[in-house]
Amino acid sequence: MRFEDVTEIAADAERVWAVLIDVQRWPEWTTSVSRAERGEQGPFAVGATARLTQPKLRPAVWRVTELTAQREFVWVSETPGVRTTAEHRLLPLPDGRTRVELAMSQSGPLAGLIGWLYGGLLRRYLRLEAEGLKRRSERG
Repeated sequence: MRFEDVTEIAADAERVWAVLIDVQRWPEWTTSVSRAERGEQGPFAVGATARLTQPKLRPAVWRVTELTAQREFVWVSETPGVRTTAEHRLLPLPDGRTRVELAMSQSGPLAGLIGWLYGGLLRRYLRLEAEGLKRRSERG
């Protein structure tokens, strides 16, 4: 199963990226995350981890598997039967704005069931993240 959301933000990619990778502050701008803790100090890079607590979901540890500075990061969370991959992509637009593409996909033996049970919630959380990122980034 795959869920996606897209938004355009009236801020440059550098600004949006700074907000996006400051994971510990996500609860300040999206109600889809109630608590976020980095697993280690230092730069947000491949291998970095964060533990996210989200309403109506079990806390999950996410590990960054791909990262291109100011462009995208992908991270993965695994639980028995389900592997969840979340993609965060920034596409600079010619007028100084940024297109943000968020996607979440699930694989594994329980992915279909989880998608069926939580698909609406996951779509709503992607929308809340996109809207919150837009508000925070445009605040400047």
